[in-house]
Amino acid sequence: MADPSSYRPAPGQIPDSPGVYRFRDEHRRVIYVGKAKSLRQRLASYFQDVAGLHPRTATMVTTAASVEWTVVSTEVEALQLEYSWIKEYDPRFNVKYRDDKSYPSLAVTMNEEYPRVQVMRGPKKKGVRYFGPYGHAWAIRETVDLMLRVFPVRTCSAGVFKRSAQIGRPCLLGYIGKCSAPCVGRVTPEEHRELAEDFCDFMAGRTGTYLSRLEKQMHEAAEEMEYEKAARLRDDMGALRRAMEKNAVVLADATDADLIAVAEDELEAAVQIFHVRGGRVRGQRGWVTDKVEAVDTAGLVEHALQQLYGEEKGEAVPKEVLVPALPEDTPALSQWLAERRGSLVSLRIPQRGDKKALMETVHRNAQQSLALHKTKRASDLTTRSRALEEIAEALDLDGAPLRIECFDISHLQGDDVVASMVVFEDGLARKSEYRRFAIKSFEGQDDVRSMHEVVSRRFRRYLQEKLKTGEWSPEDAGDAEDGEHPLAEDDGRPKRFAYPPQLVVVDGGQPQVAAAQRALAELGIDDVAVCGLAKRLEEVWLPGEDDPVVLPRTSEGLYLLQRVRDEAHRFAIQYQRNKRGKRLKASPLDDVPGLGESRRQALVKHFGSVKKLRQATIEQICEVPGIGRKTAEAVAAALARSVPAGPAVNTATGEIIEDEHPAPPVGAPPGAGRGTSSERGPEQ
Repeated sequence: MADPSSYRPAPGQIPDSPGVYRFRDEHRRVIYVGKAKSLRQRLASYFQDVAGLHPRTATMVTTAASVEWTVVSTEVEALQLEYSWIKEYDPRFNVKYRDDKSYPSLAVTMNEEYPRVQVMRGPKKKGVRYFGPYGHAWAIRETVDLMLRVFPVRTCSAGVFKRSAQIGRPCLLGYIGKCSAPCVGRVTPEEHRELAEDFCDFMAGRTGTYLSRLEKQMHEAAEEMEYEKAARLRDDMGALRRAMEKNAVVLADATDADLIAVAEDELEAAVQIFHVRGGRVRGQRGWVTDKVEAVDTAGLVEHALQQLYGEEKGEAVPKEVLVPALPEDTPALSQWLAERRGSLVSLRIPQRGDKKALMETVHRNAQQSLALHKTKRASDLTTRSRALEEIAEALDLDGAPLRIECFDISHLQGDDVVASMVVFEDGLARKSEYRRFAIKSFEGQDDVRSMHEVVSRRFRRYLQEKLKTGEWSPEDAGDAEDGEHPLAEDDGRPKRFAYPPQLVVVDGGQPQVAAAQRALAELGIDDVAVCGLAKRLEEVWLPGEDDPVVLPRTSEGLYLLQRVRDEAHRFAIQYQRNKRGKRLKASPLDDVPGLGESRRQALVKHFGSVKKLRQATIEQICEVPGIGRKTAEAVAAALARSVPAGPAVNTATGEIIEDEHPAPPVGAPPGAGRGTSSERGPEQ
């Protein structure tokens, strides 16, 4: 790894002007391309202390061996040059979108003497009109089949066209009226091209003209008593309307816009684009990318715009582009898009109305695309096996961790502190084994103490079950009915906490890992490995180590640890929100006469929580704006009446939902300290 100071440009050598820069490695390969309004300021940010850089940026600057730059006149030129260089060099540290599947488009080859309508994939060709992309090729073929009744454009391949011309007979479509048969001279090249242009105009959204024309011709034919012709025109109108119905109207008729939405996590991002033309969704496509550089949503949008419109010109660039976040260089991007279209392009975030609602739909599609991408990776047995092997190798385990348990703490400013335990077996979530804990042994915000408590409680229960197991032996099997294990559930698995993991993962860094390891040591457990996953997800911490284990970004092991951590976080957040919701619904402040919602919120905001408000004096309550002494006395009285006298009870079932007492010590009589019902997490 190179020291960035070894190739840092001399002070004053970098110009203070717009430009594009390239980082190269020791083999002179370009590994990163970027642009900047000020090259001096941007490049200076890379040569600060490596410890202060984002991990991905730090990896890039230590991999590089040199940096060079090119000065340009404007930010628009910088944008264009950056796109060109990324296409040319394919740098490993730049965000590169890849299609999550191959999307087909409806193409009309206007560059041929006899234009042809066909399904086309891959890069776009000059002189070809494209519509879409569509989600499925069969959707294109259904639309084309309906429209050929009115616009009988050629759809055959060059070989079929040439063969029909040689034998003087058209193909089947020519006989049934779905092709104008230019191969045998039924129409001239000019007439056929006019048909193709009408087809393109209709697909571009100019539908009213053709429907009005057909309706007029139908009435004229009926008046002249040409009923067969009128019936055919009626059927043609029906075919066009059915083709239009396949793309529902989502915006105003004249709206031409592309809507771009992003769904992301720490390692990957999914981008979805809806193409709206004439108010109808004419196409959809999506990308998935690894976040190989430190980039936020606005940066992902900028990269998506470059890839989407880098090769487009004219009407392929819409009048309006709607995005979830505006890039840093919005004016330059807007100008760049306008130059490619040839007229003004609006780049903005939708704020209200139909466009905002449609953007939410696009965002849901992006979320589903990211979830599907992750599910495909998680469902592959070979990938899961490789992930477990990579974790075992990185953490120096004796074998693959077939059972992984992950713990996470959740609270709101120290209130409603809860913890979650999720279980993954063979790389897949086992939701029936999930547990959740209410932290009640202390007050305040202390994730380290909370982690120590929850790990202690989980493994104390494990030791209790282990003691029971020690009272049973194969010789005693006859004492149990049918040789049943005294701890077995109906499915033959040990009860509740009796099954130990090979690896415990905690959400956090060194302090949380040390707390979990200390909890295990206090219980005498030394055969369970512990690691922590830092918030940035690239760093895996081990007990007693000063430096983290950094798994490669493409590691399946890192991906599995990320899913485990995210699931524990989701489960903890869900439980914490449920507890907070129940508490807020039954707030003692609701019973104070004359205390409205605004002043209740002001009280809670001033003191931070109802618990701290309960500890305040009347004089301290009076300090809150809008609260007089009489109201303060009423608040204090209401809070005094609401002090809980014991465990909370579910009034519907009579079940204890929070237990004030921790689990009993090892060796306690069976049934003592049975824990909270919250620990018995429901199957999700």
